[in-house]
Amino acid sequence: MSDNTTLQYLTFGLGEEVFALETGSVREVIELVSVTRIPKTPPYMRGVINLRGHAVPVVDLRIKFDMPKAQDTVNTCIIIVDVEVEGENCYMGAIVDSVREVFEMTSDQINPPPRMGTSIRADFIRGMGKQNEEFIMILDIGKVFSPEELQVLRSTEELEA
Repeated sequence: MSDNTTLQYLTFGLGEEVFALETGSVREVIELVSVTRIPKTPPYMRGVINLRGHAVPVVDLRIKFDMPKAQDTVNTCIIIVDVEVEGENCYMGAIVDSVREVFEMTSDQINPPPRMGTSIRADFIRGMGKQNEEFIMILDIGKVFSPEELQVLRSTEELEA
């Protein structure tokens, strides 16, 4: 990748921290809707939602990142992302405190993730960007979910079939 490749990122907030996802992996942002809990799933798996007739698994990113649980607010929303499971693309929802904006950054503005000092696992972070003097952690959505967790997604899709 050359140093002047420009990519678009969707920024969102979790507590005081700002995160971003490459817009290529984001399908849509929806308001928080009723989530049906699935028994015997990890605490961060909030459950599934019905998105135009499809069961979409939803993860609470605060719990996934070991952040304190927060009350849902009018700003709480679900980012629908595309993740690859065993070579197939699947939709997944991520509950975040608020969605901020889409902005562009060139690849040379992105620094490697820090070795320490963040509350989330370094392998979840693709890089660090900066916007208006504020650091933004750019997530690698493919690493945020482990193969076992993605297997849970497969089983929810099979429930729907």
